[in-house]
Amino acid sequence: MNLTDTHTHLYSEAFDEDRDETIQKAISQGVSRFFLPAIDASYIPKMLQLKKDYPENIYLMAGLHPTHVKENYLEELDAVEKMLDEHACVAVGETGIDLYWDKTFFTQQQDAFQKQIRLAKQRKLPIVIHCRDAFEEVFDVLEAEKSEELFGIFHCFTGTLEQAKRAISLKMKLGIGGVVTFKNGKLDQFLNEIDLNQIVLETDSPYLAPAPHRGKRNESSYLNLVCQKVAEIYGKTPEEIARQTSANADAIFRV
Repeated sequence: MNLTDTHTHLYSEAFDEDRDETIQKAISQGVSRFFLPAIDASYIPKMLQLKKDYPENIYLMAGLHPTHVKENYLEELDAVEKMLDEHACVAVGETGIDLYWDKTFFTQQQDAFQKQIRLAKQRKLPIVIHCRDAFEEVFDVLEAEKSEELFGIFHCFTGTLEQAKRAISLKMKLGIGGVVTFKNGKLDQFLNEIDLNQIVLETDSPYLAPAPHRGKRNESSYLNLVCQKVAEIYGKTPEEIARQTSANADAIFRV
């Protein structure tokens, strides 16, 4: 199988003790490509080092995560633009709105999201959206910025069938990860009503590990478990799911 992890934070401190082993384990299990969403400027050196160490496997994004939008967010957005100018990035993200942890910087999150969408459109790059407790707020910005140039991935999609269709109508693929394996995740109840062309697979490691590893550190090798569950839902083989979702990732990231 040739799997693509479209969203993994391999540069996270969670992998400082065994990063290379974790990557090699994933590669040995058929996960050959890793797309790294950004969090903030402090992680850029580690992201660049990973690209240098694994040039054939690692793909970079530039972005400011909504939970890291603070008073200095405009400086952070300058760093995003610099990253886009100086390095080969395949997307802008992750960006979006998160109202789960803290609503203090909500208006700044909106502004940062809009500005990053515009950076992506200028460069004809996809965006990778983080949305938590903020579907309507995210859709409001997407509707306002809707254009031929706006497309991307709704990362870690956990919404309803109606919200899935709305995201797809705005040219967003659905990022499907460990939540699809959760008993209360609900995605398994309607995912097969979504055309397989509209989804990509992800781990969001080190977060949201799939069953039976729920609550533990996630890693890219666990993408196999996500793939197996998606295969069950669609009534296809894991190989078919891997092939189609990797092709979908190719189409979005243009690699």
